[in-house]
Amino acid sequence: MADNLFAKIIAKQIPATIVYEDERALAFRDIGPKAPVHILVIPKKDIARVSEARAEDEPLLGHLLTVAAQIARQEGIDETGYRLVTNKGRDAGESVPHLHVHLLGGRALAWPPG
Repeated sequence: MADNLFAKIIAKQIPATIVYEDERALAFRDIGPKAPVHILVIPKKDIARVSEARAEDEPLLGHLLTVAAQIARQEGIDETGYRLVTNKGRDAGESVPHLHVHLLGGRALAWPPG
């Protein structure tokens, strides 16, 4: 496993407000939320970014999206809407080299983003 913030959260070396966990994924509240609901859904497998995922990771990538949808229902934002975002690279705002999906909601979100 890589040595980054999310790997340390997975290993429980750094505390996080975890809202979901199973054998493949972990979800926790972002410490610098950009919306009333801002949760990060991450794979427990070490994948630095979406461009480094392989064909055998397809079931895991789909799992991250279904987990995000489940959390959106639990958080009460499924009916009003939410956004899922994955950043890749510096220009996109990637700050931690571990694949993660941002679940954002709880307010109207502008388009285009950023």
